[in-house]
Amino acid sequence: MVVLEARDRVGGRTWNRPITGGSYIDAGAEFVGPTQDRIKALAQAVGVETFPTYNSGSNVYWKDGKRETYAASGPTGIAPPDPAYLPDIAQIVQKLNTMATEIDVEAPWKAKEAVEWDSQTFYTWLKANEVNPDFMRLASTATDAIFGQEPRDLSLLYAVFYIAASGNETNQGTFERNFQTAEGAQQDRFVGGSQLISIRVAGELGTSVALKAPVQRIVQNAKGVKVVAKGGRVSAKQVIVAVPPALAARIEYEPLLPALRDQFTQRAPMGSYAKVDAVYERPFWREEGLTGQTVSVNGPVRVTFDSTPNEGSPGVLLGFIGGTDARGWYGLSAEQRRQAVLDNLANYFGAQARNPLEYVENRWADERFSRGDPVAGLPPGVLLDFGTALRAPVGRIHWAGTETSDFWVGYMDGAVRSGERAAQEVLAELP
Repeated sequence: MVVLEARDRVGGRTWNRPITGGSYIDAGAEFVGPTQDRIKALAQAVGVETFPTYNSGSNVYWKDGKRETYAASGPTGIAPPDPAYLPDIAQIVQKLNTMATEIDVEAPWKAKEAVEWDSQTFYTWLKANEVNPDFMRLASTATDAIFGQEPRDLSLLYAVFYIAASGNETNQGTFERNFQTAEGAQQDRFVGGSQLISIRVAGELGTSVALKAPVQRIVQNAKGVKVVAKGGRVSAKQVIVAVPPALAARIEYEPLLPALRDQFTQRAPMGSYAKVDAVYERPFWREEGLTGQTVSVNGPVRVTFDSTPNEGSPGVLLGFIGGTDARGWYGLSAEQRRQAVLDNLANYFGAQARNPLEYVENRWADERFSRGDPVAGLPPGVLLDFGTALRAPVGRIHWAGTETSDFWVGYMDGAVRSGERAAQEVLAELP
């Protein structure tokens, strides 16, 4: 077995970036929660433990210049108890959860309402079902953070499938599990950073892992597969491609991929996304009874978390920038980007937030081997007409990556699940 890694490091969209004081930030995927069984099992196997995301005290809600705090343990969880939005939060979430029960996560295009749901955007459905016409602002905060896309970018069927995928074989997926901290996908973090899992797996594989080896061409015939990468070639019986669909499309294939597979990759754009971190001497917001978590309807940073290492210092606030906000923010100068972020953080946490020891941008849309984050979001019509090509092998080529998972698409757990599934496919084909 040979692993060809395009980057100069392992881990993909997990990345422990060093910061002031010899610590690190999780520049990419960071959180883990209930029903994410496969990533937890892998972490345990290589000796990486978890610790709770800081969630004691009050969250911050920001809307049009007005700041409020609310209990993190309140009935709405991380969602703000804004009277203007409460009716929609309750009824929209209930409807989506009910719709998700109709989804087979292995074939969402087979749902009874698949044609209707995949023929409209999430935006269109929300507008038809909302009580308050202003609710879209809060809905876009959610989709920006989860997908890096706006409600208008996403198929309703894909959004409902994503909710259904937020579970496992014995637990139905729910919107709350996807979005919440306590009892949700943001409940815990990995001691030492999430990339440590990949680093330790690579350590066990040793010289089988080749870095700085982006694959350029895959040729298959009746006898096997030849993989042409920068710096060398590898011959094999089977191959697993574990990059997002849009990047898999940039590899040259001989013979050509089937039209359905190639056209699917043309319709699977990566999210417009960035993750920013501000590093402070200590997590001063905790002293003020705050969790470090924010929900805002004004960007560019609409969602924040306390990303302080398990040791308790330095203090780290992370912010998510997604969708339209990210598309505009990427076009600003470095100083303008920084100022916009710190303005947001100061609104949420006070003047102290304006003076970090260090400010770090993780611009995933600028990463050569990601070109976006955290996941490929599918527009209308894609699952319905091209869904069967999502993970179906093409001869000796098998597809992995979080986008191809059945459960926890877009998360580390989905990535591990997809790898396990692809490995089983390969083993079944070997003599």
